[in-house]
Amino acid sequence: MFSFKPIRTPQTQEIMKSHETQEDPLQQESRHLHQILISKIFKSHKFFQNLVLCSFLIGFGFGLGFILNFHIRKVSFSPQLFRLSSLASSSSLSPPLQPPPTQPEKCVFRNETVTTDVNDEGQKSHSLMEPQNVMHNMTEEELLSRASMNQEKPLKTTKKVAFMFLTRGKLPLAKLWERFFQGHQDLFSIYIHASDPLYVDDDIPQTSPFYRRRIPSKGVEWGMVSMVEAERRLLANALLNAENHRFVLLSESDIPLFNFSTIYSYLINSQHSHVDIYDIPGPAGRGRYNRRMSPVISRRNWRKGSQWFEIDREVALAVVSDTTYFPLFQKHCRFCYADEHYLPTFVHVMFPEKNANRSLTWTDWSRRGPHPKKYTRRLVTAQFFRNLRNRKEGCVYNGEKINKCYLFARKFDDSSLDRLIHFAHL
Repeated sequence: MFSFKPIRTPQTQEIMKSHETQEDPLQQESRHLHQILISKIFKSHKFFQNLVLCSFLIGFGFGLGFILNFHIRKVSFSPQLFRLSSLASSSSLSPPLQPPPTQPEKCVFRNETVTTDVNDEGQKSHSLMEPQNVMHNMTEEELLSRASMNQEKPLKTTKKVAFMFLTRGKLPLAKLWERFFQGHQDLFSIYIHASDPLYVDDDIPQTSPFYRRRIPSKGVEWGMVSMVEAERRLLANALLNAENHRFVLLSESDIPLFNFSTIYSYLINSQHSHVDIYDIPGPAGRGRYNRRMSPVISRRNWRKGSQWFEIDREVALAVVSDTTYFPLFQKHCRFCYADEHYLPTFVHVMFPEKNANRSLTWTDWSRRGPHPKKYTRRLVTAQFFRNLRNRKEGCVYNGEKINKCYLFARKFDDSSLDRLIHFAHL
């Protein structure tokens, strides 16, 4: 077999070289483009890997930070924690230091003072004395709980009368009362419940018996149960002073009818409390009863009376300790004038033998309506005072009939202050 081989002549070689030289630029360009494409693909793949890696690192950092922050918040840092690291090398076997236990904040009066009395046998007795400032940081529950406790009475004490003023704001007849209290600082205590949130007593002279005597107060609505809540708040604050034996509720429009010595003797020596109590049919009496109060409070025991009372310490302690009757009034006597029914009903049920069944505050209800008559300047005369001080019909005091039935009177306008001071002869 013969194989055919092409004969490469010099001319043929030149033609082939020319073709190679013509294809070389194209091949080179194609090869160059291919290299560039491969390089870009490689670089983009590397960029994608870097992007994924960076995203992973950032997510891991956020997650680690969140975990550390969650655990750090559970640790209470203190200087001792930082000192432990420096002490670890020298005392690695010793137990770690523990911070001292924190004591709960004690709810106290500002300027609270405690006195100690010693009897003939050398026994000591401690009693809470009147603070210079009756403001405190106790909650309502803490106040009532503390006032309800059987407080230890001092062995030697002066019996005081607590004058509790339930007001909207400042006392317009303060000058009259200041004359009344003058010279008897050791025989009385004053407590003011002012529902006006703008009330301030820092502008009252320090020489005044009303200086800084406002207790922590809340808003009061006429005819609502908040009125009774304010009365219980006043009683609770007054009970914190073991020297207070009698408790009188007054308004900003009340005046004293006698001098201090006469009223003090009348109250301290009284064998009864003075809460106005009566039973009347009709919508203004039994008609206000809510049968949902049954069986704890029956319609048969439902009573009405003036809210202005005078009670002894035993009754006052029972009122602030009441967890049976008062919650029913809070729940079912929202619009029944609780201030006219709670205390009369409570005292009628709990202390029927201790009560004189009359109020010591005179009020003129001669005109019809929900509010008593208000006395202006022209109505205040010497004869007016004589009629109030000596009642012809009389009343019973410690089992005997007397003409001195009222110790206080209301309702007086602030325009009558000068005539009240002139005719009162306090």
